[in-house]
Amino acid sequence: MRLAAAHAAYTAQLSAAPLSGETRRTYASKTRQYLAWLPTAAVVDGDPLTNPAARDQAVGDWRAYLVTAANQAPATVNNALAAVDDFYARRGMGRATVERTSVPGKAPRFLDRSSQLRWLRAAESDPSPRDRALASLPFYAGARIAETVRLDTHDVATSSHQGVLRIHGNGGRIREVPIHPNLRADIDRWLADRARWPGADTNPALFLNHRGGRLSVRGARDVIARIAVMAGLGADITAQVLRHTFAATLVAGGTDLVLVADLLGHARLDTTRSYVAPTAQDRFKALGLLPSSTDLTTAEPSRP
Repeated sequence: MRLAAAHAAYTAQLSAAPLSGETRRTYASKTRQYLAWLPTAAVVDGDPLTNPAARDQAVGDWRAYLVTAANQAPATVNNALAAVDDFYARRGMGRATVERTSVPGKAPRFLDRSSQLRWLRAAESDPSPRDRALASLPFYAGARIAETVRLDTHDVATSSHQGVLRIHGNGGRIREVPIHPNLRADIDRWLADRARWPGADTNPALFLNHRGGRLSVRGARDVIARIAVMAGLGADITAQVLRHTFAATLVAGGTDLVLVADLLGHARLDTTRSYVAPTAQDRFKALGLLPSSTDLTTAEPSRP
């Protein structure tokens, strides 16, 4: 009963937290799993709900359980730890001093140059000004899908020569991202069209659905998938792939990682470093530097 009451109090706090609905559900689910595991598997000195040392021991054992007995992937384990950290932080105890699980150094998936051009052509040919602007945001501003639908009209600040987006990220963090000229053209076109949509005068949401409400994450995902199919890239191209493309393009162009992390809203620079992880093409290119026997034959002068 005590653990159930702790979870109920936590979910009540989550309901008022500036987090996306998906994050709230994930945190509530992972924390429920942790609290259900506590009385059956954790052997600690003290009360994990009130004692910081007992908290650290319990969360460390929880991490070990997820990695070994539950055989969870590193990213899944880290998501669970993030949820439990949030649970303890909202209890006023702070985060547990438990290290995250190392994630293999694999570069995130992103579009190559040819696929980028196909995506842009498909987006530009879309007849819906709303969908064109929506499709441009992850690509030109590195916005997550939840951040995209969270935008309000007042989050778009423009002047005669430049503009800035106020993006509401995870944990209530707000970052400002310059508006790319192509994105600005798409947003301006959509704002002019938006004035004729239901809810335009009463709903502050930048992206509206056809009933005058805020466009949902699911609705936005459907738009991205539809344009990806039009581009011949497949429906598995998501806003996350476009966000990765934004980041990978900046990193490949020599942009400082600290600046890229700031534009992406990364709390940890290690997350941004994944964009410099070697790809399969990089590995083949590296091995191509090794000489072959034919190279040695042509390079060496013949002996008399």
